[in-house]
Amino acid sequence: MPHIGVSVHIRLGQLGYLEGQVLTVEYRSAEGHPERLPKLAAELVRSHPDVLVTGFGTLAAEAGKSATVTIPIVFTTAGDPVGAGLVASLGHPDGNVTGLTDQAADTGGKRLQLMREVVPAGAAFAVLMSPDTPYSALALQELQVAAEAKRVRIIAFEARTADEVLRRFADLTDSGVTGLLVQGDPLTISMQVPELALEHRLPSVYQFRESVEAGGLMSYGPDRRQIYARAAEYVEKVLKGAKPADLPVEQPTKFELVVNLKTAKTLGLTVPSILFAQADEVIE
Repeated sequence: MPHIGVSVHIRLGQLGYLEGQVLTVEYRSAEGHPERLPKLAAELVRSHPDVLVTGFGTLAAEAGKSATVTIPIVFTTAGDPVGAGLVASLGHPDGNVTGLTDQAADTGGKRLQLMREVVPAGAAFAVLMSPDTPYSALALQELQVAAEAKRVRIIAFEARTADEVLRRFADLTDSGVTGLLVQGDPLTISMQVPELALEHRLPSVYQFRESVEAGGLMSYGPDRRQIYARAAEYVEKVLKGAKPADLPVEQPTKFELVVNLKTAKTLGLTVPSILFAQADEVIE
């Protein structure tokens, strides 16, 4: 998992903002416990930073916005910033918040199609999600539309805590599903979901490549390294005097498909050659 703070920091250094010379950076991490975010955001706001950068997911951005209405905030990967109330619109954010979203239309449908190509006989797939993440409901709705069009059934399994994630895998085993789609969320990203999926012999598809590097079968989603670099460029604009209200929220433009061939072999699956041709990276 690329460290968001470090990634932004590196790009700022490339732009001439070197720590210890013209820049001081303070980090806070919820370490996979989103309930800690409001307290951490309040701590950072009390230090009166010039700009607050919020990390992966919408909950971090919400915590930042709740903590201050004056300090500029740049979020990095909010799923539905308008629906979550972070900004008034993508083109005209208003207020003190702007940034980048990691969501684009039909990426969930694309991941479902990938699953169907590798598990063609699958009649039902599971979706692991956190209902506390604002984008989850919209993402599930889009996935259900795609599933109906492909005549497959999806079953949502909700988890709010690490213990619930573990319990959901026991439920998955009993449900008869033949594959797992994991929604990108701070909770599911911080948990060892790829390892759990392998342990339960479930093919799993993710939003980000890091989960495939950890043993997941496939991922399709935005290149977060590009997103973090762009977030640093937003920070630079704010430091030069731009107002978040005047910086439109940016949507992803680069997507990548990553396939773990080793995991496919472990699960006894055959990956179609067309997927190898389409993949940006194959892990062997």
